[in-house]
Parts: sequence; C-alpha cells; structure tokens
Amino acid sequence: MSQRKSMLYGVLTMKCPRCREGRMFSSPTYSTSFSDMNKSCPCCGQDLEQEVGYYYGAMYVSFAINVAIFLGSMFILYQFVEELTMAMMIGVVAVVVVGFLPLIFRLSRVLWINIFVRYEGPCSEIPKKVPNR
Repeated sequence: MSQRKSMLYGVLTMKCPRCREGRMFSSPTYSTSFSDMNKSCPCCGQDLEQEVGYYYGAMYVSFAINVAIFLGSMFILYQFVEELTMAMMIGVVAVVVVGFLPLIFRLSRVLWINIFVRYEGPCSEIPKKVPNR
C-alpha cells in the first residue's frame, strides 16, 4: 500500500491531479518557456490539455491571486510607510506581479485543473489512460 498524497502537495509541486506524481510542466518555472505544458501526464496518461480553451477559466484564478497580492502589498505598505501614494502602490504591485508571473501562471492552471480532475491514486495502482489523439 502506497502513501496517499494531499491536494496541497499536488498543487504546490505542480503535479498531475489524477496521480499527483507526473509533472504538469515540461520546463523549470523561471525559464523562457515557463508556459510549456506536457500534453498528458508522463506517469498516468491523464490528458492535461483537455480541450481548446480549457484554461480560460484559469484567468479568473489568476485574477484572484493577483487581487490577493494587491491587498497583501497594500496592507504591508500601510504598516511600514507613513503616507501611501498611488505611485508607490502601482510600483510595488507591478514589481511583485511581474516577478511572480511564471509562478502565478502555473499555479492558476494547476488549481483550475484540480477543480475538475479528481485524485485516483498512485500511478502504480491506477490504469494508464491512452490519449485519444
């Protein structure tokens, strides 16, 4: 019997939602090809690009993450700066959001697919899916 992995583990390590073992992305997070995804999980065969436009919903997840970054930045600046200006807020948020762009992009996609694809178990215990391409 193998160990069951949590959804938090799968999201933070950006693993396939079905087996939580195969990598969803084919390149390191901070590289020029940060958006390159595997077409299917190299471990269990789960289709990671289920249909054209599937990840449009991930834009809403990304928006929510960026709003949280904005509110967190505003709170932190408010604690340390006597007078908070709009230019200061825009500068800090722009630097943080651009700096975390590859991470936010990937995290939003991983969260989005985890809404629709359920964990079935380790690769060694579930049948491998055959891509229909």
